[in-house]
Amino acid sequence: MQRTLSRAGATLLTALLLLTAHVLVAVDRASAADPFTGYLMAHFTGETAIGEQLYFAHSKDGLHWTDLNDGAPVLLSTVGTKGVRDPAIVRSPSGDRYWIIATDLRIASGTSWSDAANRGSTSLVAWESRDLVNWSAPRLINVAGAISGAGDAWAPEAIYDPASGDYVVYWATNATLNGVKKHRIYYVRTRDFVSFTAPQLYIDRPGSQGIIDTQIVESPTSVGGFRYYRASADGQITIEGSNSVLGAWTRIGDLSHMGISNGATGGNVVEGPMWMPFNGRTEWALWLDQFATGRGYMPITSTNLGSTANFRTVSDYSLGTNRKRHGGIMSLTAAEESRVLGKYGVSRPINRLQSFNFPDRFVRHANFDVRIDAGVTPVQDSQFRITPGLADASAVSIQSVNYPGYYLRHINYDFVLAPYDGSAQFAADATFRQVPGLASSSWTSFQSYNHPDHYIRHYAYQLRLDPITTSVARSDATFAVTS
Repeated sequence: MQRTLSRAGATLLTALLLLTAHVLVAVDRASAADPFTGYLMAHFTGETAIGEQLYFAHSKDGLHWTDLNDGAPVLLSTVGTKGVRDPAIVRSPSGDRYWIIATDLRIASGTSWSDAANRGSTSLVAWESRDLVNWSAPRLINVAGAISGAGDAWAPEAIYDPASGDYVVYWATNATLNGVKKHRIYYVRTRDFVSFTAPQLYIDRPGSQGIIDTQIVESPTSVGGFRYYRASADGQITIEGSNSVLGAWTRIGDLSHMGISNGATGGNVVEGPMWMPFNGRTEWALWLDQFATGRGYMPITSTNLGSTANFRTVSDYSLGTNRKRHGGIMSLTAAEESRVLGKYGVSRPINRLQSFNFPDRFVRHANFDVRIDAGVTPVQDSQFRITPGLADASAVSIQSVNYPGYYLRHINYDFVLAPYDGSAQFAADATFRQVPGLASSSWTSFQSYNHPDHYIRHYAYQLRLDPITTSVARSDATFAVTS
């Protein structure tokens, strides 16, 4: 009798647990399944001083994009090589956590492609957020360190695998296997982007053919016959289908019939395939980076990924001002879109800083030096945005309009225009208190954040940071913030 009761109790408990689990899953899915109203693209821009950092762009229709954060980077890597490329953005199934992972690589530092591929970082850079606007500090995750002879870890992606309840993180590593050294795709699994399984081989093309860029998109209703589709740059842009993330994949075809390849058959040579499901309809865009011609991303679209014959070219699209290089696109709910646009979508006014005692002269940058000049050409060299201070949001920093992400900073009391490197020293050097003008209270002076007895002033038309002790110096340190 006791055993019967125990069995009955256990059965009831199991049923309750299953019901609880079902309810929790339903809640999670409901929160993550709110209608999507927009799109967020994470990307880098190229091999410039600040191009290998993380940028955001926004779109309402998935084809016409606007740069966020006034075109400046949103996140900076201060770890590893201090540069990132190929970012992927991931949402948890319950919609309460987000991650960005990216290649730890900065070609602009002088690293050669050979060194990067053969003696590069085996780590990825990762950020975490609960709301898409407040992000953790970057951290390195050494996903490829256990691969024998690994030379790098490039172009990471991640997808949630409902079959196992964790995430599959996959990327390309250059290593020797079976006597052939080339890039292959490897993967690890994780539940928290902190702890990972050992790396396993995922994709290995025949012979000497390497593969670097691959990305998976889910088709929840299995349009075309598969639940998942994979686009890979492996000489062609190859499309494959599968019903499980780590299961067997079927080759559907490639895009050579459209005059598009990854180099094997010429035509428009592209890389960095980037999937984007259109919100509210059964249609996908596959964005392709026209790196060979430098034209940036182009989209092709399909309503049935089960055949490459269904892809169509698109002419009505725009990508904003910044060049978009290999990244990832995530659909946004209305709540997510509101948070993202509230933080990064507010464009600050464009201002000029007019000299008090030389009113025909304005602060400008020239070859990244800073001075006051009359008749500035182009005028953008004298245009700035007054932003919350990099070191203290109650103070201000002065960001260039035509070099987004570059700020006025002092070095040895001289001023330069320099790209923000994420360091505390830079932030302090580029932060100022905006105070009533020292020569006229209706004008403005800028007091140094880290040298509070010093102010921005011009001397022989050059901008300097000096203590102010004379009436001439007070005039030199006074400016009008004009439009």
